[in-house]
This record gives sequence, structure tokens and C-alpha cells, in this order.
Amino acid sequence: MAYHYLYLLFLYHFNITRDYYECHDVLEELWFETQRDRFYQGLLQVAVGLYHFRWHNPQGAILLLEGAVEKLAPYEEIKRGINVGKIRAEAHDYLQKLYYLKTHPFEFYDLTIDIVDEELRTMVHDIAREVHHTETD
Repeated sequence: MAYHYLYLLFLYHFNITRDYYECHDVLEELWFETQRDRFYQGLLQVAVGLYHFRWHNPQGAILLLEGAVEKLAPYEEIKRGINVGKIRAEAHDYLQKLYYLKTHPFEFYDLTIDIVDEELRTMVHDIAREVHHTETD
């Protein structure tokens, strides 16, 4: 399957650099290119929700994760090479914890998008090697 380079960059930043702001930038560009594809918007909202919580904005995180869970709800478990069911469930669990943050505080933690397509996994790791090689030159 062919994957858009911006999708690869999103997965690289989400899973490897954990730079959710950069996730937003690259996936928003792809979202616009694809006439506002709701699947990409849902993934984008997971990343931005995590970004908000990391920077101590739980209300922003709640709004974004609610949108993410709603937008990812209609998609099958596996789509575009990733385990959508797992990231959707983890975003939902994160959201539930955020609802009770005042009475049950917890520390920020990252989520990982499981890449189930071996070709996609290889492509994302190739980007990581390229970036690391460029940074060490």
C-alpha cells in the first residue's frame, strides 16, 4: 500500500520523537490535502489532546480527545496500516482519567500508535534513520 509522506512523518513524530506539536503541523497539512478526511482529523486530535495535557491544559485535552474518539469511532480496527481500535480505546481511557483529574490526579504519559503493516513500520523507521543520520553529519 502507498502511504503519503506526511502520514509517515506524523507516525514518526507521534511514536518516536513524541513531538505532538510537530504531529499537528504535518497531519494538518495532509488533512487539508485530503479534503478534511475525518480519519486524519481524529488522529490529529489525539496528538493535539496529548500536547495540551503535557502543557497543563486539561480542558483543552478533554475537548480534543472527545473529538478524536468521536471521529475515530466509525473506523474498523485496522485502517491505513495502524491499529485504530487500540489508539481509539487508549484515547478514550485517557479522556476518562482527565474527567476525574481533580480528584484522581495523574502524570502525563505518551500513547503509541501500533503500526500493524510491516511495510509502513519499515517506512517510519527509515525516516527515523534518515533524521538521525542527518543530525549526526
